[in-house]
Amino acid sequence: MGQKINPISFRTGIYLDWESRWYAGKKDFARLLKEDRQIRTFVRKEFHGAGIPKIEIERKADALRVIVHTAKPGVLIGRKGVKAEDLKKQLEQVTGRRVSLDIMEIAKPELDATLVAQGVSEQLVKRAAYRRTLKRAIMQTMERGALGVKIVIAGRLGGSEIARVEKQSQGSIPLSTLKADISYGTATAHTTYGAIGVKCWVYRGTLASAQPKIASEGTA
Repeated sequence: MGQKINPISFRTGIYLDWESRWYAGKKDFARLLKEDRQIRTFVRKEFHGAGIPKIEIERKADALRVIVHTAKPGVLIGRKGVKAEDLKKQLEQVTGRRVSLDIMEIAKPELDATLVAQGVSEQLVKRAAYRRTLKRAIMQTMERGALGVKIVIAGRLGGSEIARVEKQSQGSIPLSTLKADISYGTATAHTTYGAIGVKCWVYRGTLASAQPKIASEGTA
């Protein structure tokens, strides 16, 4: 009663797939898990402004496949695919194995909760009015076809002495309904007066309406 659960883990295995898809024994599991974290941290750091909400990793024998979901595929691909090839080589240096890189475009970034949360955090870093920022983000998301959206921010809002929580929502967010397509994402705004956490939920319907398209495909 009254307990919270992560919306992603709640739906993983129901209609959401695991972001890391591989199997390993006790000896190799910790090392590969750490390697997954290094890959995700490296890609997000190198392409901070590319709008990357999710990075999927698949392993088969000595082959490694990295699938990067992005709202701006041109930033990752570069002119004639130069940046994509450089990223592939850098990942091979980090992991020490053959890497296959796929870049997948997100058709509607406004319906991805992680990208919405990142957009809100960027505005908070720029010292924009937080209530106006939340209202604008919710309005843009609803205009793109969302059935509901909720954003929660917590911290020293507006530079106040005491941290507090601000929440705005519109439409319905059926968090307990497994067949509901709920996109959930978080972000952190590092401001001069402290960190502000951002959580976002976007209700997109009962089924995923559209799958991302492959914008570039590397060879193993």
